[in-house]
Amino acid sequence: MSRYIARRLLQAIPVILGVTLIIFLLMFILPGDPARMLVQKGASPEVLESIREAHGLDKPWYVQYGKYMWNLLQGDFGTSIRYRRPVLDIMKDHYPNSIRLAAVALAIEAVIGIIAGVISAVKRRSFLDILVTLSTTILVAMPIFWFAMLLQVVFGLKWGILPISGMGDGSWRYYVLPAIALASVHTAYTARITRSSMLEVINQDYIRTARAKGLSEKKVILKHALRNALIPVITIIGLDLGGLIGSAILTETVFSWPGVGRVIYLAILQRDPPVVMGGTLILVFIFILLNLLVDISYAYLDPRIKFEGRKVD
Repeated sequence: MSRYIARRLLQAIPVILGVTLIIFLLMFILPGDPARMLVQKGASPEVLESIREAHGLDKPWYVQYGKYMWNLLQGDFGTSIRYRRPVLDIMKDHYPNSIRLAAVALAIEAVIGIIAGVISAVKRRSFLDILVTLSTTILVAMPIFWFAMLLQVVFGLKWGILPISGMGDGSWRYYVLPAIALASVHTAYTARITRSSMLEVINQDYIRTARAKGLSEKKVILKHALRNALIPVITIIGLDLGGLIGSAILTETVFSWPGVGRVIYLAILQRDPPVVMGGTLILVFIFILLNLLVDISYAYLDPRIKFEGRKVD
């Protein structure tokens, strides 16, 4: 197991290098001058040049990239050009808000997605199955930002029962709408995967054997079928925590949620490469860690899965 984990961590190195290089090049070729965004209009060329020199923006991109990677190896994610604060401090202020929102969305996805998928599979070709299939199709096809604004109009402006922006005092009421919007597409995919997995498992011989032994349908579904059907579902849900944080840019922007997605969005508009790089890199680290944890969790759901040619106890 330790060799497997070490190999997976080594495989993450080229991924991190590739992500940093792509993002750095994209930020470099974007139109606009970060130095001009730090001064008022009409600033002299001398002032702009001094700002570029102070932040290393006058160097070729490969020199800037090399310096950034050298600092990154020492744990330095850089300093925000716009806010003149260490990027890690900015991320520490906003990442907890994004993680809390993503955790609520993940809970919605897991509970509603799995329940809907199980019901749809057990009640195949019934009204409930058609309803789940239709609902998931609509959610997948619906743009998240449009769905988020629809929730704001209905529940916030028309009915006035839930806040439509900000985090307020941090009470649960502020989480409801952004969490539902963020979880919508992921919930639809979870329900579809659960349904397909359950249908495959229900037709297995050991399920027919369990029914032949006289076990109740509830026990057959929950104890025997669902546990084996959850393996691909756990994969999706486990990786979705990172995905929910990463895909929250639109949701956090629409709801003015003080999370890292909104910070990255504003940093792109303000041409603040260190913030964009730092926020994205931390997200990549989260993806890699969750991916590894999901792979390891397979062993506890299905002992037939092996690592390094040996069973994991």
